[in-house]
Amino acid sequence: MSPARDASRVRLHCWVAGKVQGVSYRASTQQHAGKLALRGWVRNLADGRVECVLEGPGERVEQMVAWLRKGPPLARVSEVRTEHEAEEGLRGFEVRR
Repeated sequence: MSPARDASRVRLHCWVAGKVQGVSYRASTQQHAGKLALRGWVRNLADGRVECVLEGPGERVEQMVAWLRKGPPLARVSEVRTEHEAEEGLRGFEVRR
């Protein structure tokens, strides 16, 4: 499922699988989200995936999901699952432990 293509604000919960831990995926996600002025968070999961939440204008969230499908240079993304959720009005973008 892809985020809305209009300028309305959306919240998307994402799970990224592949070689996404130990390759600066979280820090790069935070940096790219900052460039797009998105809000949310990113964290590693025990099963080797990365989980993140993105909030912002639909077009920018869509750009971020396109980036998540590639990730930083050392990452090898095999799958990105997404789910729309109700926006919570998060502030900033943080790396969670």
